[in-house]
Amino acid sequence: MNNNVDLSVNIAGLKLKNPVIAASGTFGFGREYAEYMDLNKLGGISVKGLTLKPRQGNKPPRIAETPAGILNSVGLQNPGVEAFIKEEIPFLRQYNLGIIANIAGNTIEDYCEMAEILGDADIDAIELNVSCPNVKAGGIAFGTSCAGISEITKRVKAYCKKPLIVKLTPNVTDIKETAKAAEDSGADAVSLINTILGMAIDIHRRKPILANNMGGLSGPAVKPVAVRMVYEVSKTVKIPVIGMGGITTGEDAIEFLLAGAAAVMVGTANFVNPAACLDVIHGMEAYLRQYHIGCVSEIVGKLELNQ
Repeated sequence: MNNNVDLSVNIAGLKLKNPVIAASGTFGFGREYAEYMDLNKLGGISVKGLTLKPRQGNKPPRIAETPAGILNSVGLQNPGVEAFIKEEIPFLRQYNLGIIANIAGNTIEDYCEMAEILGDADIDAIELNVSCPNVKAGGIAFGTSCAGISEITKRVKAYCKKPLIVKLTPNVTDIKETAKAAEDSGADAVSLINTILGMAIDIHRRKPILANNMGGLSGPAVKPVAVRMVYEVSKTVKIPVIGMGGITTGEDAIEFLLAGAAAVMVGTANFVNPAACLDVIHGMEAYLRQYHIGCVSEIVGKLELNQ
């Protein structure tokens, strides 16, 4: 790495050597990718979404390819938070990277209990997945209303000893409002966007391809929406913004930084190219050198709108 380019970032106390984080649900717990790349090169990893108890996830098929993206309805298959602490953290701590625990649940109590358990674990931050259905509110996702996001953020923050990142869903009328609700309720940072709700149909069977009927759309298809939402949110909140949605190259990542993101997450691209995160890091580095920029944080939010 060129010593003249400083890629390090500090996001609400989460210090990373570069702003590229492997996105939750696309990188497992890092084991699978360690065979193909040096995990030490990553800024961080947001691990597969964790629930309080082990979870099998949804029945297959639960992945469907779409033009420029994929639909997924995996359903948070994971070994549970205790197994993560016991088996996966020691593995990840062999490497020099930030560890972000992504947590999910069906009740606020689930989230609070996980935040409390993870408070004493060797992780660097918690990412709150608020796209889960709240069983006590008739299955409506926590993150689709300002009241829902306020309550869950406030409650979890009381148990959280680590920086708290709230991952925002794009399936709302105005993401600026939910971002502000998260900030006002104690979030240390926000990450966006989570997947966009979509559907694909098998016209011969006349049935949805996914067994769960609908799923989350990710990949290059969502990038313009994600960039716009990151721009809007970064102009609304004072806390750091982590951008994601269709990033496959360093140039893509630079778009998010100019729009106001302090760091980025790379997700679906990992399925196509196991070294996608490294390609993004190298591309960012090349851009900074090209324009003689010494520190990556210098370009955050430096977008100039057309007049």
